[in-house]
Amino acid sequence: MSPETEVFDYIIVGAGAAGCVVANRLAATEDCTVCLLEAGPPDYSVFLRVPAGVYKAASIPKYAWQYETEPNPATANRAIPIPQGKTLGGSTAINGMNYNRGHHDDFDGWARRGNRGWAYADVLPYFKKTERRIGTCDTTYRGVEGALPITDCDWKHPLCDSFIEAAQNLGLPHSSDYNGARQAGFGYYQRYIENGWRVSAARAFLRPLAGKRNLEIRTRAQATAVLLEGKRAVGVRYAQGPGQPAREVRARREVILTAGAANTPKLLQVSGVGSPALLADLGVPVLHQLPGVGQNLQDHYMIHFIVRVKGKTVSGRGLNLLQEGTKWLLGRPSILALSPSLVYGFANSRDLSSTPDVQIDVAIGNYSNLRERFPVLKPGFYQLRPHSTGFVRASSPDPFRAPIIQPNFLVDERDQRVAVDGIRMMRRLLAAPELQPYCCGEELPGPSVTNDAECLGFAQEAGLTSYHPCGTCQMGPQDNPASVVDDQLRVHGLENLRIADASIMPTVPSANTSAAVFMIAEKAADMILGRHPLPAMHSDPSDRVQRPQRALMA
Repeated sequence: MSPETEVFDYIIVGAGAAGCVVANRLAATEDCTVCLLEAGPPDYSVFLRVPAGVYKAASIPKYAWQYETEPNPATANRAIPIPQGKTLGGSTAINGMNYNRGHHDDFDGWARRGNRGWAYADVLPYFKKTERRIGTCDTTYRGVEGALPITDCDWKHPLCDSFIEAAQNLGLPHSSDYNGARQAGFGYYQRYIENGWRVSAARAFLRPLAGKRNLEIRTRAQATAVLLEGKRAVGVRYAQGPGQPAREVRARREVILTAGAANTPKLLQVSGVGSPALLADLGVPVLHQLPGVGQNLQDHYMIHFIVRVKGKTVSGRGLNLLQEGTKWLLGRPSILALSPSLVYGFANSRDLSSTPDVQIDVAIGNYSNLRERFPVLKPGFYQLRPHSTGFVRASSPDPFRAPIIQPNFLVDERDQRVAVDGIRMMRRLLAAPELQPYCCGEELPGPSVTNDAECLGFAQEAGLTSYHPCGTCQMGPQDNPASVVDDQLRVHGLENLRIADASIMPTVPSANTSAAVFMIAEKAADMILGRHPLPAMHSDPSDRVQRPQRALMA
């Protein structure tokens, strides 16, 4: 070690949802030093602060990795954009801001796979620790003292209300809190927006620590290798970009990877940790064999409808945009302070009395996609528990090259069946009497798409990612050859190296994933600090919903 090498107690790679939380919790203990490395720049752009900026932020290379999936015959051989956050706050600075924990059985399922301490009763205290729920809530399930504000949508539209009413009359009850005792039902989204502003992980967990001398935050610092001495992680090499000088920071205690489901496995692979066959193809020396690195990629595949609506809904153009901007500046409800989707629904595409297998999202107004030149209702759905899995692989030993991302959407025939069932379910919802005063024509999929083969063809040609990649360094017992970390998030076979981001999820939650990432980071911080876990909170929720007044399936 040269005299110029800097040494910290902990080095955290990636300042997304997980990295910001872990940095906050570790730096709160005054007897340690923390270095947080973030490949992107600070989060100063207005597009990262105004909620409506989501439509621009994810397409700016400065603030988002412009990744694409590999083409696949099951999705019409398309390369599907899958941008990931590259700034302080990570994807919480560019995403849809919806706060959605998932179904209780998601986490019980993690525990059934041999991951002790990850059942719903075990993780509920950590969900509560993160959040500051604003509004009426059941504190059995909700936290009110955390750093992350969770608010209700304060801008309502009659069309959204009618969608919720239609769902109720089909047997899907209104849900006042899908993050509480029961997930199933329809309602308005909760989101991390406060007083008209996006509250990213950086705003919630890093800003309060400004000036703390034991926390060093370095932006434009892309990790290029995890440094190993034998089977022990000792530091990280990083640089500001290709051809820029490399620097090293050393860790007295631990290196924690929180770079996300695409970049964490890629970093391990270019560092010599992964499948020997892949590393040989890359020309990277094998420092530690771990074949599960990069495997088990899971994501939600979103299928959107576009429906013309009668009359004026809401627009993000011209004079109306000026009016909405004025409302936002005055602190009044405005479309500029909305998350992209307003209404959610959790349902089973075939049997309403069963555990939900699809999540429905509803957006209105042509502001939601500037390509629409007429007012629209834009509902969509995705399968909550996909069976198709894929992989992430480094494309080169060069750490600055984008990884190969292959989610294998719709490869499994069971996922194809849910896609077809979901399209039929959505059409039944859209045909409900409550929506007829508004809807005047299905543009997509369109009236020519009728039979199962045509519905599947539309799903294959038009679906997109929901931006929920996870599972690529999955948690599991060491005797599971596909697992990468144990239930304490320690990388199998290596000392002083943990992973604490979406990549450790054994299965994708039945939800947007950011809430679960916050929870994982909270648990990880206690593990790193050697603290006893928070006491489990047992409950007996019911996720069965009432029988329909009208049949949902046509």
